Amino acid sequence: MNGQQSKVLQISGLNVKVKGKHGTLALLQDIDLDLKRGQVLGLVGESGSGKTVTCHSIMQLFDPHQIMVEGSIRLHDRELNGLPEQEMRRIRGKEIALIMQNPISAFTPVYTIGVQFVETIRTHSDLTKKEAHELAVTSLASVNLPEPDKLMKQYPFQLSGGMLQRVMIAISMCLRPSVVIADEPTTALDVVNQLQVLRQLDRLRTECGTSILLISHDLGVISELADEVAIMQQGRIVEKADVFQLFDQPQHAYTKKLLNTRPTIPMNNQ
Repeated sequence: MNGQQSKVLQISGLNVKVKGKHGTLALLQDIDLDLKRGQVLGLVGESGSGKTVTCHSIMQLFDPHQIMVEGSIRLHDRELNGLPEQEMRRIRGKEIALIMQNPISAFTPVYTIGVQFVETIRTHSDLTKKEAHELAVTSLASVNLPEPDKLMKQYPFQLSGGMLQRVMIAISMCLRPSVVIADEPTTALDVVNQLQVLRQLDRLRTECGTSILLISHDLGVISELADEVAIMQQGRIVEKADVFQLFDQPQHAYTKKLLNTRPTIPMNNQ
């Protein structure tokens, strides 16, 4: 599909440095990544390789007084790097959504799921409170969450990690963002919930045309969803390839090491 080949997110020459007592320390060096419409790009590496730093750079979450982000991060030809915080707040959630590794931290514990879901929808749309509530209930049902009306009245701590991940995906499906960054979305989940979350992410891509940056240390997860894969080691991209090529003919020694140490999830056999 030609529409899928249009670049939604373009990262070029991304360098991230943290200021310390003895000068600056490089966290990311010369990162170049492109994300096309409806594509899933897997970003893989061990803990500390720079995956989450890349994610936070895209979302512009760093304090510029402490961490320097250099290079270009373009969303639909709009430069995000250095954009004023007020403008970035409009983009976060609506244009770029984040699904975090620990979903409980994404929700405020003192408000119900429904209050937070409705508020998020209304912040980024012109819907009335009633319309937003109806949309939220429909969206929760669409990601196979049982009794969505009852769930809307519950607090985050009353839901499992897998359920909270699906709530976050439901919110994303409502807002139809151009890009979803899924940062280790299945790490804390059992295999059954991993498969549920992966299937819902795939639905987000196919039904909404959303591009997904899937960040993981687990090549088993990447193999089920990604179209292309970038391997990250010590703040650099050491290999980029089509997912089949990467698994069949890995070039870099670090990629071969990762392939040899991770099992795959038998998603198609479930």
